Amino acid sequence: MTHNHEHHDEHDHHEHAHGEHAHGEHDHEQHEHHHTISYEDAVGQFRADKDEYFRSSPGSPLPVAEREEFGGLPYYPVDPSLRFDDLALQTYAGDEPVHFEIPTSDGQLRPAERAGLFRFPIDGADRVLTAYTFQGGQSESLFVPFVDTTSGAETYGAGRYLDIEPEDDGTYSLDFNLAYHPSCVYDPKFSCPLTPAENRLSIPIRAGERLASAGEGA
Repeated sequence: MTHNHEHHDEHDHHEHAHGEHAHGEHDHEQHEHHHTISYEDAVGQFRADKDEYFRSSPGSPLPVAEREEFGGLPYYPVDPSLRFDDLALQTYAGDEPVHFEIPTSDGQLRPAERAGLFRFPIDGADRVLTAYTFQGGQSESLFVPFVDTTSGAETYGAGRYLDIEPEDDGTYSLDFNLAYHPSCVYDPKFSCPLTPAENRLSIPIRAGERLASAGEGA
C-alpha cells in the first residue's frame, strides 16, 4: 500500500493519491497468503496512515494550527458488504451532456466529462453512480462523488468522494469504505468539485469518512 497522501486545490492530484491507496489495498488483499492481513486490517492501516499524513505532512489539508491537536479522522466501521468488485464501466446513457463544467466549492467551473456509469446492488435495488474525468487529468483514475441520506447530518452536505482505477482485467472496484471528505471540509481555501445531482443516492451509505458529530464509533 502506498503512502503518498496528496491534497491539492486541483482535484486531479488529490484523486491520484487516493486512487493509489485504493488500488494498493486491493493488491494487498490479493497477496494475503503472504502477508496474512485481512481486508478490515488493510483498511485500518490505510486510515492510520492517512491520520499520520493529516497530522504531520506539509501537504496536510488541515490548517497548521490544528495539526498538533489532531486526534484522527472519524470513520464508520468497515463494512465489506459496501465494496463492489468486478464492475464494468458502462457507457453513459443519461440525458446530461458528456462534456460539461462541474461547479466547485469556491464558485469556479472545471471542464469535466461523464466517463460512464457504475451499477451495483444495495438493499435489493440497482443503484447507479456516474464516473467523471477532468480535462487534463494525467491518470486513469475515475472520480465518483456521491451524496446519500447521511449527507448534511452524519457526513458533509456536499457529498463524499471515491477515486478508483481499473484493475488489470479492466474492471473496477467501488469501495465505499474508502469514501472520503473533500479537502474544503478542513480548509475553505481548497477548490472542491460539487457532487452533480445525478449522483444522489436515496439510501444511507454508512461507510468511509463521517463527521465527528455523527456519534458512531469506528
